[in-house]
Amino acid sequence: MPGSELHVIRAFLSAFARRRAARVLEPPGGFAVYDEDFRHSRADNQVVVDGAVAPEALPGLAEEALGRPPYRLVSVLDDDIGTACAGPLVRAGYARSVRAVMRHEGPVPPGRSAAEVELDALRVPLARRWRGFLPGADEEGERRLVDRREARRRGADVVRFLSASTADGEVAAWGDPYLDPATGTAQIEDLVTSGAHLGCAHGDAVPTTALRLAADAGCGTRFLIADASD
Repeated sequence: MPGSELHVIRAFLSAFARRRAARVLEPPGGFAVYDEDFRHSRADNQVVVDGAVAPEALPGLAEEALGRPPYRLVSVLDDDIGTACAGPLVRAGYARSVRAVMRHEGPVPPGRSAAEVELDALRVPLARRWRGFLPGADEEGERRLVDRREARRRGADVVRFLSASTADGEVAAWGDPYLDPATGTAQIEDLVTSGAHLGCAHGDAVPTTALRLAADAGCGTRFLIADASD
């Protein structure tokens, strides 16, 4: 990926985290976002490193900025800085996870086959998903993890919730496109197909629709983020 385009993507990720946050602090080398309402969400309680930082100082900076919510995250957007910071963070008790930025190339698929929905249409499958990820979470915790999705609307100029359903109306797959027409950037996030509907093409409908929405909005840089080990 050209360095200039990667710079645009990193700037989009930083701006999205800032805009969706309930509270923003400014430690050296980046910023911290915090939201007491979503204490079970790492994305809502994290330090984002988007500049130069002393690796050995980073765990202390994160501690000072965030305190100790039950779930938290340190996101380092630059590969070289991330590699340098990995050792101090692991020694401080963090688990390292490497993310891959995957840019869409080639023609945009024709047509739209997933529907735009409101959050209420996704509450049941989202709660079921979080129950599988966090079996110890109570109903209140599950509800807040679902509710935090609504806060994503603050993150970009255009945020949609997409859903592909079976013939009888059951939600089979979903995902969110975040669009910033001003910079021509779009992220496709949280693509999930329900386990009961894997292999039925519902999962293809959501990114196809998201890519078309992004292209129609003039977003030439279209990407998603995946776990590099999966």
